[in-house]
Amino acid sequence: MVDKDIVRRGYDEVTEAYAAARSTEGPGVDILTQFLDSLGGSARVLDVGCGQGWPVLSELSTAATAVGVDFSREQLRRAVENAPPASVAQGDMVQLPIGEGVFDAVTAYHSLIHIPTAQHQAVIDEFARVLGPGGRVLVTEGIGEWSGTNPDWLDTGVEMQWHIAGADTTREQLGTAGFT
Repeated sequence: MVDKDIVRRGYDEVTEAYAAARSTEGPGVDILTQFLDSLGGSARVLDVGCGQGWPVLSELSTAATAVGVDFSREQLRRAVENAPPASVAQGDMVQLPIGEGVFDAVTAYHSLIHIPTAQHQAVIDEFARVLGPGGRVLVTEGIGEWSGTNPDWLDTGVEMQWHIAGADTTREQLGTAGFT
């Protein structure tokens, strides 16, 4: 099971190594770019698990209202540097520090995978809660269920943990929350 404190501390401790390891290319980035482009310039977008602000906040901060939420203080510090004038808030995605119906879109780009599986539905329900009518969500998830830990993530000596529910389970959870 994923221990969120280990994940948070891990992201706080590997800030520089994580920035150096990020890829700015690939099919995941293409899908995200298409999603963001489809929203239009006046969209209000919440990036849940925003990390250092790339790619969502840095892409949207001049074209839309972009807000990032993360529980790693160090990742948020980097997000403020990398994606001005986007706003950020420290918080847990299981209980987002956001009012109801505030956003047009929510992104969870490689972030849901760091939450214990038993809490995935609660997180997706939170996405639905903060979206206004017709709101859209983009969640990246692995194809199959998998959980694991790496005691030396990014060759830093820092532990990281993941729990991937898989595409079918995530699709079911999205449906349960009212997404089509």
